[in-house]
Amino acid sequence: MQHPVSAPSGVTAPNHADRIGFAQLTRRAFEGGDLHPLRERLLARIEEGTAEAGEGLDLSLIAQLLGEKEAGLVIQTEVLSFHQLFRTPCAAPKPRLRVLALAADIDMGGNTPIDFLLEDSDIELLTLYVVKGIGLPETLPEHDVAIVIASDSEECREALALIEKAAPHWPRPLLNRPDLIGNLDRDKLYRLLAGVPGLDISVTAPATRAQLSELSQGKIVCEEITGELRFPMIVRPRGTHAGVGLAKLDDAGALAAYLAERQEQDFFVARFVDYASPDGLYRKYRLAMVDGKPYACHMAIADRWDIWYLNAFMAFSEEKRAEEAAFMLEFDHAFAARHKIALDEMSRRVGLDYFIVDCAENQKRELLVFEADNTAVVHNMDPPAVFPYKPPQMRKIFAAFTAMLSRHARAGEESAA
Repeated sequence: MQHPVSAPSGVTAPNHADRIGFAQLTRRAFEGGDLHPLRERLLARIEEGTAEAGEGLDLSLIAQLLGEKEAGLVIQTEVLSFHQLFRTPCAAPKPRLRVLALAADIDMGGNTPIDFLLEDSDIELLTLYVVKGIGLPETLPEHDVAIVIASDSEECREALALIEKAAPHWPRPLLNRPDLIGNLDRDKLYRLLAGVPGLDISVTAPATRAQLSELSQGKIVCEEITGELRFPMIVRPRGTHAGVGLAKLDDAGALAAYLAERQEQDFFVARFVDYASPDGLYRKYRLAMVDGKPYACHMAIADRWDIWYLNAFMAFSEEKRAEEAAFMLEFDHAFAARHKIALDEMSRRVGLDYFIVDCAENQKRELLVFEADNTAVVHNMDPPAVFPYKPPQMRKIFAAFTAMLSRHARAGEESAA
C-alpha cells in the first residue's frame, strides 16, 4: 500500500532501487578493504549502460570514501535527478518493520547514518531523498514509521522545508520532525539550553571576517561581537565540521595570524572553556539521546583540548581503554545519574527523538555541551579484540533505537485503528 501525501502535482512514487548502503561500504573502508575494484566494476556497468540507480548511489559513496568528494557528489546529484527511493535490505528474510528515512542531497556526513543503527536488525530501511525541484512524491512508499535524517546544514534547508510542509498530513508517525532539527544550529543551541541547571554551554556567535580583522587590530573589543566573548577564544569557519578550521586563539596576534591563513568570510566564535581534569588530561564524551534517554557512545582522553576519538589514540593505550570501559559500564549510575537534571531538560528542550551530544565536564563538574546534531556516526566497527567492551554497548544503543521505532509504529497503528 502507498500513502498519499501533499506534494507537487505530476510527481509519482518511484519503485525502490537496492543498494549496498552506507554501513557496509564504510565498514569495508574502515577495516582497510580496497574499494577500488568495486568502483571499477560499477564504473564499467555505468559505461555499458547497465547500472542500476542503487549502484550509482553506491559509487557516489565509494568516491567520497576514497577522498573524491566533489566527484562523488556530482554522481549522487545525477542519480537523484532520476531516482530518489532506495532500499537497504535487512538481515531478516521478512522485515518486521519498514522505516522510511527522509534524506537530503548532501555529502555523506550530512544525513543521519541510520544504516549503522539498523545493522543486523529485522527492520527494512527505505531512504527517500527529497531533492530540489522534485520534492516529495504524490504517494509515499509503504512504511510503518518515518524519520527525518537530513541535518541542520544550509544545504538541507529546502528539503527540511518541504518535509515540514507535508508533516501535518503524514500518514505514519514522523520522528525527528524537521521544524526541530534547526534547534541544533551552533548559534541556536546555546539559546535553547540557556539556564538549564547544571549545564554549561558557551555563547556561539557569528562573526564576519571584517569584525575579526578589526578585533585583531584593536579597533573593537570582544564584547562588541558578543557579551561573554574574551581571549582565549574558539573560532571556526561557518559551515565547517569535524574540526576543519577550528582553533583556540589566545590573543589578537594569534587572531591576525589565523585570518591570514583562512579565506572564509564568515565564522563562529565562542569563549574557550578549560575543561582539563585535575590530572591535566581532557576527557570528551559522545552521548546518544534515544527517546529521551542518554547512552554512552565513546569517551576520548587526550592531553589536548581539541579531541576527536581518532586523535586521542585510544587504541594505543590500555589505560585509556580501561577508563572508557568503566565509563560505559557505570554510565547509568555515574555520569548519567550525576547529570540527570541537565540531560533530561536538554532532551526536553531539543525535542528530537534521536540526536547526538558531544560534551565534557567543566571544572565545576557541570555538563559542558560542545555541540549536538543528528548526523554524528554511532557505529560498531571498532575491533572487538582491542575494544571488547564496545560491542555490548553499541548493541544496547541499537536496541534502544529499534525499540523506539517499534513503539512509535505501534502507536501509529493504534491511532489509525
